Amino acid sequence: MKKLIKILSANFFILLLLLVTTDLIFGDWFTKNNFGYSIRDQRNIKKFFISKLDGRNIEYFFKRDNYGFIGDGQNPEDIKIVFEGGSTGEQIYTPPEFRLVDLLNSYLKKDNFKVIISNASKGGKTTRGYVNDFKQWFPKIEKFNPSVVIFYIGINDSILDFPSHFDRIEKINQKERFEDYFKNNSFYYRTIKNLKQKNNPKIRLAYQISKPQDELYKNFKYINYVEAKNNYKNLNFSKKEINLLYNFERNLNNLNYFIKKNNIQPIFITQIRFDGLKFKNLFLVNEYLKEFTKLNDYKIIKLDELVPQMNEGDFYDEMHTTITGSIKISKFIYPRLKIYLKELNF
Repeated sequence: MKKLIKILSANFFILLLLLVTTDLIFGDWFTKNNFGYSIRDQRNIKKFFISKLDGRNIEYFFKRDNYGFIGDGQNPEDIKIVFEGGSTGEQIYTPPEFRLVDLLNSYLKKDNFKVIISNASKGGKTTRGYVNDFKQWFPKIEKFNPSVVIFYIGINDSILDFPSHFDRIEKINQKERFEDYFKNNSFYYRTIKNLKQKNNPKIRLAYQISKPQDELYKNFKYINYVEAKNNYKNLNFSKKEINLLYNFERNLNNLNYFIKKNNIQPIFITQIRFDGLKFKNLFLVNEYLKEFTKLNDYKIIKLDELVPQMNEGDFYDEMHTTITGSIKISKFIYPRLKIYLKELNF
């Protein structure tokens, strides 16, 4: 009996040693691709969705590659343009071909540009989150050196009490750090996860984005830039608004440090909500961003000034566009983007 126990123990030890050795060899524990415990929830993602459009179902996968970028992925060395946004750039509930970044890429391809915009958006990020990307995410990607970064800014930064955990990359809790460190680097975890996503994808129903929200569009009125500027021109700043702009200024200055440090050519884009600029804070943030770009001689696409009207059904909630809304906004952004990229020799 003792001999059998010894044999079993020895075999178990050998098996365990083989498993550990295999994971160390094929995992990312000692490679330059080791992300530590950062951005685990943004790497190697494949989620299955069903979205309704005009009475038909559209099935698609929302994907992030090994480096955290949305889609099937590129060689980091080939990435020249990066798009930084929150959920309005991520658009997890929108089929890929109708997302803002993918639409812009389709226009670039049609116009024979030999470049693709890589999407680094993540739901909830503000300019503070963009700063964290330059501090804790992008430096971990070997041979990653984009020359242009497009910053889609406004909506999240206009909400004064927006939760900071959306912007945070590094984990504070020690247990979370250990768990994410393992999941980020383990060969076995990655293999099992890929097999599970391939053979038994979890179905997620996307928003009913083909239908207007009755409550959302009750007494609907779109406030364009001209109306907003007239509405807010004689209003004094409240203490909360001053604090909002102070925080935004600090975030932009921190972001500017990394723009200059990495020799980035930035292109900023302002934002609108379903009712345009009815939300005063968004108007104020957009205006401040314009002053910031003017002071630093940065390129900006003033989407809030370009869009005269959005209609019922262009948004499925206050902030996020439907397929029709995404198409409309992409067509306002692209002509100016095209000019800027030509100026930058793309």
